[in-house]
Amino acid sequence: MAGNLLKTSSLTVKKKLLHQMGVSLYNTSHGFHEEELKKKLQQFPGGSVDLQKEDSGIGILTLNNPSKMNAFSGVMMLQLLERVIELENWTEGKGLIVRGAENTFSSGSDLNAVKALATPEDGLVLCMFMQNTLTRLMRLPLISVALIQGRALGGGAEVTTACDFRLMTAESEIRFVHKDMGIIPSWGGATRLIKIIGSRQALKVLSGALKLDSKKALDIGMAEEVLQSTDETECLREAQEWLKQFTRGPPEVIRALKTCVSSGKELCFEEALQIEKDLVGTVWGGPANKEAIARKGKFNK
Repeated sequence: MAGNLLKTSSLTVKKKLLHQMGVSLYNTSHGFHEEELKKKLQQFPGGSVDLQKEDSGIGILTLNNPSKMNAFSGVMMLQLLERVIELENWTEGKGLIVRGAENTFSSGSDLNAVKALATPEDGLVLCMFMQNTLTRLMRLPLISVALIQGRALGGGAEVTTACDFRLMTAESEIRFVHKDMGIIPSWGGATRLIKIIGSRQALKVLSGALKLDSKKALDIGMAEEVLQSTDETECLREAQEWLKQFTRGPPEVIRALKTCVSSGKELCFEEALQIEKDLVGTVWGGPANKEAIARKGKFNK
């Protein structure tokens, strides 16, 4: 009986995580003191994380630190959380493109910050902070795409796994270089990678620190498509067009669909069905539903 209560309690927490915007995985009960870490991260400036919200309902999140291959400074880690919170509150949003500035995705953490946070205790706290942020990014009710130009290395590779899809240019690459740095992924990248390509392929990719070029990534299911262009502006246009095929329609419907799929991925079958039931109540009989019935266009585009 105690086991059943524990299971029910655990599932209830997970259900709340999916339903409540802004709920993080870790808090003070886990030894995570966010404000203390934020003060430390503020000491490492450089670069920015920029957000542009289009009228189409597609957001463009840009990792902007090109002099360091868009490596995450401490301030950029803080800004990433701020942008995710902004996206959580963007009720008109339907899709998101995550990209790096100037034809490269991201080389992971800025080594200046890494060297200063060198103790195991510092590493664990940073791990919890980034896992919190990227889990919230993954659970956004927006269909998300990582647009990978150039290299996505280490933490940069981990960020790509927090998106629903990955689009690559012909010359781009993804590489989890953590083993060569004497560590393992710490931003949730290993756990998410298993969900994307399976445990056998993930073990090969991580333990071999394999370079995934666009062809290899496509073959193992890491990437959805290889874009035609290599030009930064044209690649973004291609990615927007690719994403729009999935974001056509009212925001409330697209957002409900994304949340439904997220719950199916993270929860047990019965709990996912309950989430689906709850979401149906938010759209059934709503404006989009009534308009579609009035058009009598159920089977016509």
